[in-house]
Amino acid sequence: MGLFGSLFEKKSCDICGKELGLLGKRKLEDGYLCKDCAGKLSPFFSERRSSTVQDIREQLAYREENKARVSSFTPTRTLGQRTRVLIDDDARAFAVVPAGSGWREANPDIIDFSQVTGCIVDVRETRTEIERELEDGTSVSYDPPRYDIDYDVYAIVQVNAPYFDEITVKANTSRIETQGSPDYREAVRIAEEIREALLGARDAVRDEAVAAAAPKEARTCPFCGATTFPDANGRCEYCGGAMGSA
Repeated sequence: MGLFGSLFEKKSCDICGKELGLLGKRKLEDGYLCKDCAGKLSPFFSERRSSTVQDIREQLAYREENKARVSSFTPTRTLGQRTRVLIDDDARAFAVVPAGSGWREANPDIIDFSQVTGCIVDVRETRTEIERELEDGTSVSYDPPRYDIDYDVYAIVQVNAPYFDEITVKANTSRIETQGSPDYREAVRIAEEIREALLGARDAVRDEAVAAAAPKEARTCPFCGATTFPDANGRCEYCGGAMGSA
């Protein structure tokens, strides 16, 4: 068929069967994906080209299941500005969403506190060399070189999730030109707030799991004299008297 024949050969999406145009297909390891199906994948997923058709089918099934979690997700805290971290303390989970009120339609990944493995604050410096223009229109470096420096501040959340292991949350909403400026300090504060909130929530869940797994000790109820194990509310299983915590 030759190079050009193969290039213009009609192909279909291996997920939904839609016919693909020359510019509308996304390559998989063993097939093709249409733009619409690709748009349903997690926004934090970055390994499409090395994924098989079966891998994509499994992720899309996971994304469908995620919709049910989104519908019941009720934020109790909101952190960040342009990119926001929504926290549902009752569900012990969080989601990272763009600014705006229509975040549910985007089907954001709902991640349990227990899936957080770490979080760091990352300040990234971008240097762009400033050059001077000569009479002939060419540009040359200053001596010594001069740079235009910008800063961006991020909270990098590491997670144990099936299709991604890191979420990058940008804390600043505009260009930061000076390290230590009010905008810089505010961005760092936001990133640190996100880090402390997620790590604190993760640690609380882990501590509860450790406490629940610890061997329970029988105690004597001061009200009825029975030897018993207090229930989850610290009460005697026989008379209901308050025995308090161990």
